[in-house]
Amino acid sequence: MSKDALRYDKMVEAALRGVVREALGRAAKSGLPGAHHFYITFRTGMPGVAIPDYLREKYPEEMTIVLEHQFWDLAIENDGFGVTLSFQNRPERLTIPFAAITAFADPSVKFGLQFQPVEDAEAALPASSQPVAARPTETKPLPAASPEAASPDAAKAKPEKSGEVVALDAFRKK
Repeated sequence: MSKDALRYDKMVEAALRGVVREALGRAAKSGLPGAHHFYITFRTGMPGVAIPDYLREKYPEEMTIVLEHQFWDLAIENDGFGVTLSFQNRPERLTIPFAAITAFADPSVKFGLQFQPVEDAEAALPASSQPVAARPTETKPLPAASPEAASPDAAKAKPEKSGEVVALDAFRKK
């Protein structure tokens, strides 16, 4: 098998993370239109993730946040975003690199992406992310990280299996 010198897997991964960046950028600029809202799951231990210690203790592996009605100061950078959310009636600033995101969903239009987790700091850079295992899927709302961060209905939602993640390696000639 010849080595993939162009690394299409990395290009696709970067492009799909660009969809997340674009959606968040539009929300930062103009707010969320209509019924749109975002569920964002991320690895709390990734380099560059800045969250309060009590949240890191409560969610040592992954955390899901909901951007719907109560979020403030959404700011988008090239490699990540920051947002202020309310936890236990206290505003908390979270900073999340795009490389830390493992899932992104907008249930209002049944859109979702899943990303293969990135394990090390080198791979966390956008130019050297892990091989892609992401594709658009139909999703149901994911459980919220905390009831304070989500709408009341979202906190009651139970995750349902929908769609299937397929690695692009399955389609490569060997």
